[in-house]
Amino acid sequence: MASDPPAPLAGLRGIEHIGLTVPDMNEAVSFFTEVLGAATLYETGPLSASDNWMAVNLGIDPAAVIERLVMLRLGHGPALELFEYRQPAGAADEAGAELAARTPPSPSAVGGSHLGLYVDDIDAGVDTLRAHQLIVLGEVKRLVDGPSAGLAWVQFLAPWGQQLELVSYPNGVAAYAAAEPAVWRPGSEADAPSQDADGALDADPA
Repeated sequence: MASDPPAPLAGLRGIEHIGLTVPDMNEAVSFFTEVLGAATLYETGPLSASDNWMAVNLGIDPAAVIERLVMLRLGHGPALELFEYRQPAGAADEAGAELAARTPPSPSAVGGSHLGLYVDDIDAGVDTLRAHQLIVLGEVKRLVDGPSAGLAWVQFLAPWGQQLELVSYPNGVAAYAAAEPAVWRPGSEADAPSQDADGALDADPA
């Protein structure tokens, strides 16, 4: 008789932070703070180990050095943890290896990724990106059919080539309408009435 599969991870509440490796921390922090309005929570580094701690705990070259680690708060979503690494001597001996280490993978490659950022007004958001002379990939796409109806999105590039996306759906997304529990949206906490410890809704102050 087949045994029951193990239960899902207990106590999971959601994504707490997202980690990104960047080629130039000053450039990255300036982008996230000046363009996207992020705030720095803390910074540490350099971090290194004389044994194989980096390989055992992070899955990277034992001689790699985390030059800087910066944790940012970005709106009402998960925190953003930025890493800048110094590659160990000899790691860039092969042609193109150093460039590859400082270039984000293509979104179509395994490990490729992007950050989706919710905004209230996507057209105003695109105007801001272009005012900062960032590359916007095409125009805003507004979906009117199918499960994504109601979603507007457009992707853009950070100065070092990292792909990001603006999304907005002020009237909701079709597939989310009947979802239980409700799909979380950044800032949705501010839209909901607060509750007492016993779960009762607060009285209308009016």
